[in-house]
Amino acid sequence: MAPPTRNERGSATVEAVIGVPAFLLLTTLVVLGGRIAIATQVVQAAASDAARAASIARTAATARGDATTAARHSLANQDLACATTSVTLDTSAFAAPIGTPGQVHATVTCALRLGDLGVPGLTGTKTVTATMSSPLDTYRGR
Repeated sequence: MAPPTRNERGSATVEAVIGVPAFLLLTTLVVLGGRIAIATQVVQAAASDAARAASIARTAATARGDATTAARHSLANQDLACATTSVTLDTSAFAAPIGTPGQVHATVTCALRLGDLGVPGLTGTKTVTATMSSPLDTYRGR
């Protein structure tokens, strides 16, 4: 005797109703992860550029301006649009006597927008921060 056949009409529709939103959510989460990873790399590069620009400046005041300009140009060149951006610079090594090793530390913070991804409940920003250092020339006039 053959087993009775079941009517599976509409099962493809049910699978699509359940599967498509889950797939879209997974895809959006992958895009979110990629956006955060790329933003982290861009902010690290901007902090490195800021530290390097500050380390070749002659004075602490010039270093602050050069670092901020370098970080903003680096973020703009790599097309990272931050909701807010801040550049903090530790220039205490400029006060050290000539011949004393020193480093400049630059910290760049970017508030990355997340609301445009279209994930329900995911609004606001994610803060990405990076700090990099660059050595000052030990034997130059400061």
